[in-house]
Amino acid sequence: MKKPVGDQELVVLRWVAEHGPVTVGEVAERFGEPQGLARSTILTVMERLRSKGHLTRRKVEGVYQYSSSVPLAELLRGVVGDFVKKSLAGSLSPFATWLSQADEVSDDELRQLEEAVARLKSKKEGEE
Repeated sequence: MKKPVGDQELVVLRWVAEHGPVTVGEVAERFGEPQGLARSTILTVMERLRSKGHLTRRKVEGVYQYSSSVPLAELLRGVVGDFVKKSLAGSLSPFATWLSQADEVSDDELRQLEEAVARLKSKKEGEE
């Protein structure tokens, strides 16, 4: 089981998962600088994520390239699952209420939600 990540770690991890494999320099330049984060801060966060098992690295032509240890979709699924367990005591009801009151939902997001509900219904019917 991987150790949990903090807010700053999660933002960096998500960026690496979306853009990886990447070097510390690339993350510092493309992500860190616009956020006002120094290269040393990015290196510290990335190494912390690696020690927690969330990032892997391999040497390519003398430079370490970092990648997320799981695909982005799996990473986000885990983050949402942790949020539901910890912040919502395992209940999806507050999240469903929030979603129903969301001001802006794109057609694509609505389609994804409808597909998710259909999968849940199918799974539920399979249990009966």
